[in-house]
Amino acid sequence: MAKIRILVADDHALVREGIIAILKLHDDVEVVGEASDGMETIQKAAKLRPDIILLDIAMPGLGGLEAAIEVKKTNPGIKILILSQYDDREYVSRLIKAGVSGYILKHAVGTDLISSIRAVARGEFYLYSAIASSVIGDYLSRRDAAAEDPYERLTDREKQVLKLIAEGHTHKEIASLLDISVKTVIAHYTNFQEKLDIRTRAGLIKFAFQRGIVK
Repeated sequence: MAKIRILVADDHALVREGIIAILKLHDDVEVVGEASDGMETIQKAAKLRPDIILLDIAMPGLGGLEAAIEVKKTNPGIKILILSQYDDREYVSRLIKAGVSGYILKHAVGTDLISSIRAVARGEFYLYSAIASSVIGDYLSRRDAAAEDPYERLTDREKQVLKLIAEGHTHKEIASLLDISVKTVIAHYTNFQEKLDIRTRAGLIKFAFQRGIVK
């Protein structure tokens, strides 16, 4: 039987090493690569074509959500299992919408990691039991309200630019990170200012923190 090919993406080297050590104990999985940030995750996903990416949600630059969106756009067959230290319903709902296949808390990695990988490899959706019921209920209750949420009117690229601006990146830095022109960055910036009806950078940063877009 073919092994489940895994790409481990986390900005902390010790965390990656710990996860890899756990995975090496199991004969049906194989770690094919590592990544330390969102952009490297996207690049390694395209190059290595793993079956599953174990993806940290809180990484510098392009975070886990943004990386997941990009990977699913370019390599929709790759499954993504999110690793997070946060029990964050807002993030889980957004990740479900982005097409990830599972969400597991880092403190449960030792006992549940291999089970979650095998479930995702079978095509199942895996959600850590401690948050599953509350997240699903929250997701269903807010589904209709989301249609009226101005943030949900933003495109994926506009959400990426908003996050990077809130993290303090300049237009030039964002253009380099996303491989687009500065002119395009400014256009996205203008568009989401209009959609959110927020006209100042300080207001956008406050909005990003309140919504959990940045922590």
